[in-house]
Amino acid sequence: MSATAEPAPAPVDQPAPEPGRTPLRLVVVPTPQPPLDDPRIPVRLVLPGAPSPRPPHRPGPRPRETGRAPLPDRDFGPALSGRADLPDPHQSGRRLLTVALEALAGRRPLAQVQPLTSPGVYTALASRGRPRWCAEGTAPLVLGRVHVCEPVDGVAEITAVAHRSGRAHAIAARLEGIDGRWRCTALQIG
Repeated sequence: MSATAEPAPAPVDQPAPEPGRTPLRLVVVPTPQPPLDDPRIPVRLVLPGAPSPRPPHRPGPRPRETGRAPLPDRDFGPALSGRADLPDPHQSGRRLLTVALEALAGRRPLAQVQPLTSPGVYTALASRGRPRWCAEGTAPLVLGRVHVCEPVDGVAEITAVAHRSGRAHAIAARLEGIDGRWRCTALQIG
């Protein structure tokens, strides 16, 4: 054996290094991970040399003022509509009351009332039991004349009387103009 070490031959698939430069070597360094103590978090197997999992997102600083005007509030949710932008409240009110009574009588699905009402009114209709006079019997349900009062711009209060089996029942609703159509925000069926 000689005292001088001979350089190792270069691998066949790599080009020979330029004279005067040291060849590059791949060194695998294990990624340190903290111990996992929380039993609710699933355990992930991280192999040495594999990329570590991404850290949780932390929002950076807020953007600077650009000088542009802020977006109007109508771009972020429902917008109230004036009377000029809304259809006839008589027709919309009659349609709402007819659909609601037919749904409570079991002649149409209750889901058909949802686009005409606010989420609170729909939830109340879905969770509350059907009125006995509305659910029982096979006599036709007749809706009388619809009366409309518009106390302020974009709001209509409607009343009507429903007849079934010789009995009369009062119905009242409040309609508000939201996104160019009437939506029921309060409904009382007597």
